Amino acid sequence: MSLQSFGFFGFLLVVAAVYLHLPQRWQSAFLLAASWVFYALAMPSMLPVTIVIAVFTYLCGRGMTAREGTRKTAFLRIGVIGLLAILAFFKYNGAFASDSGWQAVAMPLGISFYSFAAISYLIDAVRGDCEVEKNFIDCALFLNFFATVTQGPICRAGALLPQFKEEHRFDAARTVRALRLMALGLFKLVAVSDVLGLLVDEVFPNYRSYGGPMLVLAAVFYTFQLYFNFSGYSEVARAVGLLLGLELPENFKTPFFATNFSGFWSRWHISFSSWLQDYLFMPLAWADVSGLTGGKISRLPAEFCVFTVFFVSGFWHGNTLPFVVWGLLQASYRLGEELLHRRLGKPKKKAPARVLWAKRAGVFVLWCVSMVFFRVGSSPAAAPLTVGDAFAYLGRCFMGWGPARFASELYVAASGGFYANAIMVAAYYGFVALVLALAFYLDTRRAFAFKNKPSEICLANEKHRWAVYYALVIALLAGYIMQSGGFGSSGFGMYAGF
Repeated sequence: MSLQSFGFFGFLLVVAAVYLHLPQRWQSAFLLAASWVFYALAMPSMLPVTIVIAVFTYLCGRGMTAREGTRKTAFLRIGVIGLLAILAFFKYNGAFASDSGWQAVAMPLGISFYSFAAISYLIDAVRGDCEVEKNFIDCALFLNFFATVTQGPICRAGALLPQFKEEHRFDAARTVRALRLMALGLFKLVAVSDVLGLLVDEVFPNYRSYGGPMLVLAAVFYTFQLYFNFSGYSEVARAVGLLLGLELPENFKTPFFATNFSGFWSRWHISFSSWLQDYLFMPLAWADVSGLTGGKISRLPAEFCVFTVFFVSGFWHGNTLPFVVWGLLQASYRLGEELLHRRLGKPKKKAPARVLWAKRAGVFVLWCVSMVFFRVGSSPAAAPLTVGDAFAYLGRCFMGWGPARFASELYVAASGGFYANAIMVAAYYGFVALVLALAFYLDTRRAFAFKNKPSEICLANEKHRWAVYYALVIALLAGYIMQSGGFGSSGFGMYAGF
């Protein structure tokens, strides 16, 4: 049951109607039951795993309240190591399946997200950033809430747990905010990401048949596909939270307008990048290693900490070599940037517009290169690609540059892959141009006119907002038509399998 399916909207309406009319003391229990039903409909065999992780996290937290000093931190170590061990088993056990005769165990949907949420909760409880949750229902709901369990955002306990203690009732203004956000998120998911994916899924597995221009276009399309899929999913999740009276964190803030990779990662997958900063980078940067080095070094070099963070991010996304290379590329981009700043000085805050746009273009090109490895790592088991294919793909981007061949391949990719009708082929590319123009118009307005305020607030303050609303809805409906599989055919978001 994907977040853009008829089934989900029926489920959401029933949940919201019941939840908002229940007494406050029953609201969390009902929402937890609804979340487990949602998960059981998506992946019933792995529901026990999510419940076991919730129980384990709760018991570790309670153990910390009953102990002091070293015994308290012992429960933290048990919790963090145990959660990482569970995550590593499900994420990487398939790597040993072919060689040792091991039968691979499927990875529970969204385990990377709720495992990281559980780890942050335990660490925050020890740090004093949040209280240990004494109510198992609220603790389990924090980890298993159906809007975030499969694809985030990764919430912080200090922000979300107190909201479960409050009474939630229908609020017209809040519902209007949610509907704006829902329309925008579904537009990104269905009209942009899913439609772009039609071409991407045709070109990448057959990249040897295409010339450079088509491969470059497919790489750019995939970059946009992933961005609009995940940002759209995050906005739908936030909209669901708002309907129920819950404020969830923003996850994207117009990352393609960043002028460097430091700024990019502060705008891209914010809940994940901030998690890495708070729970990996900062502990590494402040760790006292003088005992390990005989007093020669008291702190780890910042370069090592940055490298480690992005290397780990590659492994978090997948256990195959393309994801490792992707993580190494991100580490190289950030380290290279830091070294340039040290040698040439920090960039001026008020640089000429042409310089800023040149830097944005450079960040975008480098990000697109890394996305080739990400797409190869995400290739389906039925048509697997290797890291060698990623390098070959990039190499072929410099071959076969001719306008006649490019025009022919544009038609062949669409007609051979998903549209046999010449009129539909033309309609496809025209529709893609229109929805990308609308999507980036809204992103541009958000970045420059509204200074990256929340998306729903930006929509509400558009001068011609009703024209935008109609455009979003019409494009959304057209997006469903453009997809041959029909309503809700795309399944869960692209990040749900991580």
